[in-house]
Amino acid sequence: MIKLVIVDFDDTLCLTEEACYQMESRIGLEMGFPLMKREIHKRTFGKPSDEVITERIPGINVSEFMIRLESMIPEYVEKGILDNVSDHNIKTLLNLKAKGKIIGMLTGRAQMELTHILSESNPLSDIFSLSQYKENSKYHKPEPQVFDIFFSTFNVKPQETIYIGDSINDGVASNGAGIHFLASLESQNRTKEDFKDINVEYFVNKFTELEEIVNKLDQLDE
Repeated sequence: MIKLVIVDFDDTLCLTEEACYQMESRIGLEMGFPLMKREIHKRTFGKPSDEVITERIPGINVSEFMIRLESMIPEYVEKGILDNVSDHNIKTLLNLKAKGKIIGMLTGRAQMELTHILSESNPLSDIFSLSQYKENSKYHKPEPQVFDIFFSTFNVKPQETIYIGDSINDGVASNGAGIHFLASLESQNRTKEDFKDINVEYFVNKFTELEEIVNKLDQLDE
């Protein structure tokens, strides 16, 4: 029986790579750097911005970049360009919660990139029983221990837990922790071939498939 459903945010719960690329490219250009290559952004997406921005834009000042990013995020959120989680995806999580599932979020984002998501005015704040991000996680993907806080907080076992994410690191961490891993392909930035070395329980083309998959796994335990 699945008791705990943990979701990744970027390109899983919400398709965000393109919007993040727009923001980061704009900042890079304003700081006098050439246009960031999209393929590099796609390849490194899902990792903390401050850790990979020098790979995306070699030579950029990380501190200045992050300050500019923090000030730019509200503009993109207000315009509905960034972090616009669909009503269908929110309903999927609400339906799972109504069935007694514990819902958590695990992301590599920094806290300042999540302020609007964790705000009480955001409907997600009432859905997530625990949100783990860069600053409040002792461990980080692909370390399997990143899930330990969820297990101890809710007294659940790995086999009672699902994680849905879009990156290889998501799969490595899940496999190492012994939990059910669902690979999201909705962004089309990853293919099944990318996960050839990962134990994937289900490939997910739409986030809304999550509810049906949880139901299937519950039925197998009956």
